[in-house]
Amino acid sequence: MSVTKVIELNASSAVGIEDAVKQGLKKASATVKNVRGVWVNEIKAATNDDGSIKEWRINMRINFVVD
Repeated sequence: MSVTKVIELNASSAVGIEDAVKQGLKKASATVKNVRGVWVNEIKAATNDDGSIKEWRINMRINFVVD
């Protein structure tokens, strides 16, 4: 039998959505072990005054197995 837990976090990247997910996972994995999956709930973009994208922002849930 295994038990999993889900935590929710926000991450951002000026590079893109995939990079934001990678950065969030990298940061969370520093303290959370046994990560098994991630769900991206929301995708947002912060813009510059001219309407160009300054930064991608995501909200995600990380699933991990509890020891």
